[in-house]
This record gives sequence, structure tokens and C-alpha cells, in this order.
Amino acid sequence: MAGHNTSQKLSSLMRQVPGETRDGGGNMNLRRQDFLLLLTLAAMAAATLAAGQDVAPADVQGAASIPDFSGIWAHLTWPDFEPPVAGPGPVTNRSRRNGVSDIYELVGDYTNAILKPHAAEVVKKHGEISLTRVPYPTPSNQCWPGGVPFVLYNIGMQMLQQRDKITILYSNDHEVRHVRMNQPHPVQLMPSWYGDSVGHYEGDTLVIDTAGIKVGPFAMVDMYGTPHSPALHVVERYRLLDYEAAKLAEERGQRELSRFGRDPGFARDPDYKGKGLQLEFTVEDEGVFTKPWSAAISYRRPLGEWPEMVCAENPHGYFPERHATVPTADKPDF
Repeated sequence: MAGHNTSQKLSSLMRQVPGETRDGGGNMNLRRQDFLLLLTLAAMAAATLAAGQDVAPADVQGAASIPDFSGIWAHLTWPDFEPPVAGPGPVTNRSRRNGVSDIYELVGDYTNAILKPHAAEVVKKHGEISLTRVPYPTPSNQCWPGGVPFVLYNIGMQMLQQRDKITILYSNDHEVRHVRMNQPHPVQLMPSWYGDSVGHYEGDTLVIDTAGIKVGPFAMVDMYGTPHSPALHVVERYRLLDYEAAKLAEERGQRELSRFGRDPGFARDPDYKGKGLQLEFTVEDEGVFTKPWSAAISYRRPLGEWPEMVCAENPHGYFPERHATVPTADKPDF
């Protein structure tokens, strides 16, 4: 229909071609120039209309190709990250129980070559405390924001995808991250608990770049007390894997990791044979690490619904005869 209307307009323009009569002022050439301009514009409009019939708008095509990471995901391993397939990996637990990481003794491997000497000493001291069976303070047991990548220890994660932003919810203590899509980091980056996160899609992969992570009183990148500096930079890459590929990745990455003995609300759905979510992330911090290192997390769809896990309302019981250092303010924020 659009093409037919355009043809009618062109025919009308053709009937308005000026004749050869001169008016003495040389306006014949001007009239022909005006006509040629109109004819060119009409042809461009026709081409645009024709193209519009066959090609969808770019933003619609882009939305159709974006992978769907939305919904609730879970992993029941704790406290370690999964090691990478190759290359430098995260600090892992030196203590073992039945061949896997001992969740009652968090003794980080301070000999890991990624650690600078002062960082190795910090990890070693945390391990010595844990060997006494007295837990040392962490962001999670002190009810403080965990930062990135520490927050990834959460066994439950929910991703909310929107066109211009992504919101990531974590199960413990209502931790939330906001990712701005297709935007650069600000030139003047103000440190914040979860840093400034910007994201984009590379084919079937969501890439999130985070910098400007605040160094708090219990700042660490993992459960072994590995510290970080203001230079911490984390890049996450999320992608969906078919059921069999997800199963293989999980078996490889989790064979030496400890799993929760009880279900905190995120047990795997045994009937779900759909895709799994694989997170691979890289960490660099020239103030703490000798080189960048990588780790992974294998997520699956859980059986239960989103449970509520609140830390700040229950500051008791983490340490003998002591309260957790729940965040407080000297004056109201509003």
C-alpha cells in the first residue's frame, strides 16, 4: 500500500513538469531544478518505505537476540569459587574434610602465587583464627555489604533484565546490584559498596565491568579474608549452557567443593532439564595481586521459591558472647 501511494505521488509530480515556455526571467531552469529536487526526495522516500516493509527496526532485532538470563538461579556450593579451566585461580581452602573443602575450617591457601606478600600474610592470619574454630569477621556475618566479587558467594541470585539496566538480587540480607547498560564508567568514580557496574552484550554473553568498589572495615574478595584495594577491577561474563554442557561444567568445577548439607530454599529442581547459567569472572588489583586471576560459578534453576535471609535483624549468635557489628549511622540519612 505504501509503495502504491508513493507511485501516485510520483505520477502527480511528473504531470507538473514545467513546459518549455520562457517567462523572460530565466525561471524555466529554476522550475526544472525544483522539480528534480522533488523527484529525488520522492525517490528517497519510496526507498525508505520499501526497506521498512522488509527490515525490522534495529532495536527490535537487538532485543530479539538478547539471551534471557531472568529469573532465580542457585548454586549450593560454599565457600569456594570454582577454579578456571586454565590459568591462575582463586585462593582455595587448605583444610579438607572427606576430600572436599572443610566449611568448618576456612584456611585460605596463602601460598597461592596470585598473592602479594602482605596479602598472603592477611590470608594466613585469617586461617590461623579459623583453626581455633572461632569464626573471624566477614561482611556476611557482620551484616555489611559484601562488594564484588565477595557477594557472589550467595547461593541464590535473581536477575532482572531491562533494556537500559540490569538489577541483580542476592539471597542473603537483601543485597542488590545495579548495572547500567551500554554506558561508560564516569570519569570521576565515587567508590561505593558494590562499585560502578556497566554492562553490554557480546553475542550470547552478558559482560559486566565493575570498578570503584569501596574498601570497608571487613573488605575481602572471598571467604578466606583475601583483601582488596581501591584498584579492584572485576569483569563478569554470564552465558547460558545447554543442560549437558552445564552438567559437565558443574562436575568439573565443583568436584572439590563442599555442598550445603541442608536446603536453605534453593535445592535444584530435579525435573528441570533446561539450560544452566555459567558465570566466569576475572579479578585484578595491582595493590593486592601479582597477576589477574579467574574463577567460575555454575548456576541451576532451584526448586523452591525465594527465601528471606535477614542478617541485620539477628545480630546475635555469630561470636561467643559478642554481637555482630551491624552497620549503624550517627544520624539519619534523610
